[in-house]
Amino acid sequence: MRPLLFLTLLSTTLLTARACESPAQGDSSPHGNGADGGPVETGPPNVPENKPAFAGQTRASAVTSNTSIEVTELARGFVLPWALAFLPDRRMLVTEKPTGKLYIVSADGRKSPAVSGLPPVDGREQGGLLDVELGPDYAQSHLIYWTYYEPRARGNGLTVARGRLTSGAAPSVNKVQVIFRMQPTLKSTKHAGGRLVFAPDGNLFVTLGERFILKGRVQARDLASHLGKIVRIKPDGTVPKDNPYVANRSARPEIWTSGHRNILAAALDARARLWIAEMGPQGGDELNLIAPGKDYGWPTIGYGEEYSGAPIHESTQAPGLEQPVYYWDPVISPSGMTIYSGALFPEWEGNFFIGGLSSTALVRLVLKGDRVVGEERILTELGARIREVVQGPEGALYVLTDEADGRLLKLTPAK
Repeated sequence: MRPLLFLTLLSTTLLTARACESPAQGDSSPHGNGADGGPVETGPPNVPENKPAFAGQTRASAVTSNTSIEVTELARGFVLPWALAFLPDRRMLVTEKPTGKLYIVSADGRKSPAVSGLPPVDGREQGGLLDVELGPDYAQSHLIYWTYYEPRARGNGLTVARGRLTSGAAPSVNKVQVIFRMQPTLKSTKHAGGRLVFAPDGNLFVTLGERFILKGRVQARDLASHLGKIVRIKPDGTVPKDNPYVANRSARPEIWTSGHRNILAAALDARARLWIAEMGPQGGDELNLIAPGKDYGWPTIGYGEEYSGAPIHESTQAPGLEQPVYYWDPVISPSGMTIYSGALFPEWEGNFFIGGLSSTALVRLVLKGDRVVGEERILTELGARIREVVQGPEGALYVLTDEADGRLLKLTPAK
């Protein structure tokens, strides 16, 4: 385990960048301490004719953290790692997307043999083994939950399974049970979503995508399909009785919300509300606050365009369809998300941290009253795609880089 770098924004020597404190510390300004109030420096928008629905919906003021950050490399050699979860003893579970392998990593970076007993995955392109989470009753059951692209007779689909973890010298999962299968099955290697979030009531949110191909895209707002949805299930896969569509015979009862493109980032805030960051096309990545039964509009409304430059959306707004709290154009390609609540970085209290793939950055958002008032790009010096970010038990941030020689990094205040 070795220090990788001291995070700086202006030079290769250690310095403290100055900017705002988070609103939780009483600063209502989106910038300060030398910030000029302009947005984070990025390229021009892909769709400049699209205008935000309200002030601050995009290109919030740039901010920088007051705290100098030390980045320590704990481990490397992961093949395109995707997710990280902490065990009670502070060891970590780390998934490898294309290989379908799960590892247990010690606090000092030692990696176990691959955990045996997991089902095979379709690891092509965006497919493979994705998220992993501990069950809410892990202390008693030792159950872990994971998402993966399941090979099927007519294609593949996002599947959620659970199993009992044995974490000895030869770690394994047994009594594996599939609790959810995305339907319908399609032949696609993209956009299946895959994040898992357990709510305080024990129910499980699963984020899904619309599979990228047109056959899937047109189902994103169709309640008879799982594609482009967030679903809410019990830990055994059954449907909670208070889901919004349980009485609708033409809808799949697992559905919580609809109209999403591809959700790879999700987290609960201090009030147990679900937030997501989802992939847009060329332009139009979104931060959304999720409420049951709402339609978030994809592909009818949005702020992006086809990769060819052709239009996608009918408009940017429409009655009955939800507006994003914030959007990015050009995109960050969000994957992984945590809302900070630790003690190591007091100025970050309540701030959102989102992994950026195409932006090769850890994106920090400062919010006030459910509106974004500041944005910062961290870890840009690494030049690496950031796949996952998780707050550790002690308040450090742990990050996975999306590389063939993927790294597990730990962010702490510089000493």
